[in-house]
Amino acid sequence: MSHSAPIAEPPLDPAREAARSGWTAALLLLAVGVVAFGVVFEREASSALHIWETNEAYNHCWLVAPIAAWLGWSRRRRLDGLQPQPTPLFALLALPVGFAWLVAERLGIMEGRQLTALTLLLVFVLSVLGWRIFRAMAAPLLYLYFLVPFGAFTVPMLQQITTWFIDVGLDVTGIPHYVDDLIIETPAGTFLVAEACAGLRFLIAALAFGALYALVMFRSPGRRLAVFALAIIVPIVANGFRALGIVVMGSVLGSAEAAAADHVVYGWVFFSIVMLLLILAGLPFREDHKPQPQPVPAPPSARRAPRMLPLAMTALLAVGLAAAAPAAGVALDRAGAGAPDRVAVPLPAMEGCEPAADGRLICGDLVVQAEAVVFSPRVTWNLVSGERARAAGLDDQDVLFSVRPAGAGSWAARQSRDRLQTVAVGLWLNGQSAGGGVRSRAEQAWNSLGGGRGQPVLVALTVHPENREGAVMNGPRQRALLESVLETQGRAIAAGASSLSNGHRAPTSELVWPATARVRS
Repeated sequence: MSHSAPIAEPPLDPAREAARSGWTAALLLLAVGVVAFGVVFEREASSALHIWETNEAYNHCWLVAPIAAWLGWSRRRRLDGLQPQPTPLFALLALPVGFAWLVAERLGIMEGRQLTALTLLLVFVLSVLGWRIFRAMAAPLLYLYFLVPFGAFTVPMLQQITTWFIDVGLDVTGIPHYVDDLIIETPAGTFLVAEACAGLRFLIAALAFGALYALVMFRSPGRRLAVFALAIIVPIVANGFRALGIVVMGSVLGSAEAAAADHVVYGWVFFSIVMLLLILAGLPFREDHKPQPQPVPAPPSARRAPRMLPLAMTALLAVGLAAAAPAAGVALDRAGAGAPDRVAVPLPAMEGCEPAADGRLICGDLVVQAEAVVFSPRVTWNLVSGERARAAGLDDQDVLFSVRPAGAGSWAARQSRDRLQTVAVGLWLNGQSAGGGVRSRAEQAWNSLGGGRGQPVLVALTVHPENREGAVMNGPRQRALLESVLETQGRAIAAGASSLSNGHRAPTSELVWPATARVRS
């Protein structure tokens, strides 16, 4: 009877065990830090998630994190022999980035807040892992910027480019037409270059895909930049051809409605074909068969496992500095920004319209009503923007136009078929008519810091059927009535809004427009 000797386990390698424990501690701290950033920047994260879910232009953002994870996994060999090297000095980068976040927060630019919040997160990763690891994983880390739903500010410009493209194309084809801002009239009917027709959803998706294509298929920076540039230019030009094709098809079919039916769905098909052609055009120049560039051998110090205390202290410092700016923003908000006051603006009689007891105008089967929202001087512009969006609506199929009555400021109008209404919104700040640009945001940021007495005042003028149930949208009639009210009463409305925006306001219980206005709860 034979006995087998027990197999002796190989001795543990102390260096390998130390290296593994160093990575384990670093990854654990990174996970805790990401959770902490999610708590500190909850508003930025929840706003982004809401846009991903509700705006078709950003539905692809759900794929960004998995794609970044795949890019990181495909580059894992670059980390061979490297150890996390916590560098507290890099954490100081959170100070200027945090200041940029605070500026964006005071200006009410959510995209700026989200971009700087993500940058603070990357500063945290850089501080904990060190420069060599960050550089090795730069591609997947920087790809995370596509998590931010940016680019909405380009929609008006993209609408103008698309309209210009249609105008030039119709000139070339000889189809008679007339262009009024974003409206194109042809013998076949009227076409509107709405927000959905601007091509933003195609452009943003093409940028995300183009960046991925450039990172996977090419090695040289020049070719990657060329692909990224094409990912910007091609969707804009392709969307112009798509919009022109719809108008030309309408002329062939003799019906604008028939040509525009399901144009968004057809647009995605057209866009997919264009992107496929772009991929095929880049294949002859592909460089994915070349080996990945090898990193410079790390010095012995970069291979040494980090100690737990410096790692934890660096992570704590990076998170603390990143949280300083949001803490300052909360402190400023608590200093005096309260809920806005809502004031009913009574509208006097005019030709064809009679005033109701509640201040509205009854114009046959249509009703005109006006409401002013008076904000605190300490409020930030993002609350003003949110209230403006709530009043006007954000459907990208709405008809947009501007109304500029003499002496009554500038009004941005929106016509919604789903809500059967036309809304014009005017803004006043520091006694002047204001838009939503950087200048108005900067002036209110100064007010919010206590540098001025002015306050934003928003006035929404709404035209809608008296009985919406069973009503049919009559866009031209609603627009004509809205413009008529602003021409006859806009100057008085603007005078009241201007006075309030200068800080000339009574206590809330006495806040009125003219003497007959009533505060709404």
